[in-house]
Amino acid sequence: MGRAFEYRKVAKLKRWGAMSRIFPKLGRLITIAAKEGGPDPEMNPKLRTAILNAKAQNMPKDNIEAAIKRASGKDAADIKEIIYEAKGPHGTLMYIETATDNGTRTVANIRAILVRNGGELLKSGSLDFMFERKSVFKFDKTNDIDLEELELDLIDYGLEELEEDKLPQENGKDREIIRVYGDFASFGELGKALEKRGIQITKASLQRIPTSPLDLTEEQMDEVSELIEKLEEDDDVQVVYTNLA
Repeated sequence: MGRAFEYRKVAKLKRWGAMSRIFPKLGRLITIAAKEGGPDPEMNPKLRTAILNAKAQNMPKDNIEAAIKRASGKDAADIKEIIYEAKGPHGTLMYIETATDNGTRTVANIRAILVRNGGELLKSGSLDFMFERKSVFKFDKTNDIDLEELELDLIDYGLEELEEDKLPQENGKDREIIRVYGDFASFGELGKALEKRGIQITKASLQRIPTSPLDLTEEQMDEVSELIEKLEEDDDVQVVYTNLA
């Protein structure tokens, strides 16, 4: 969504303070994954990914273990993943992924946020042809990684694209990272291939990539970013994907 949005994202995370909102969200995903596929991350790829992403956000080990244990409790059965599709201002399109124990509350909150910020909910399936689901892995760029060799090796495991990028940090310096993109169905194979090479993955996800990215002016971007932030501040919302370039 652009470097300007990345800088705003860093500022927002700082305002949240000590990931006070992030940890509960990550915990829900861990609980859901453990409920669906069992508490052993070695046998449960979804749980392994959820734990990896939680560690990347510095979530304490005790919190992770507690989230796994909750999967065997009676409350865990009520937590479900629900995806909403929406339209925002200036032609923006959104997938809003949630984890909730009360769908009625969640949809009411999301609808209210959208309406107050120039958006609206869409019928399920409205955005099927506007986004592609991709396997995406992120890790820090280091001197011992030969990118050309890595790219050739990963083609056999479903690699579609490998790109270098820089992410802004709170200290004002950029962090050099690598993103690996692959087919939706190649998530497990790509992840294993990276792990076998000793690469420390900092984030792994199945993202929704727009087929026709939308460019906005800085003023329009500020308006859309405000809507995205309000959505992400809702406790039930896990992530918001948009068609922004």
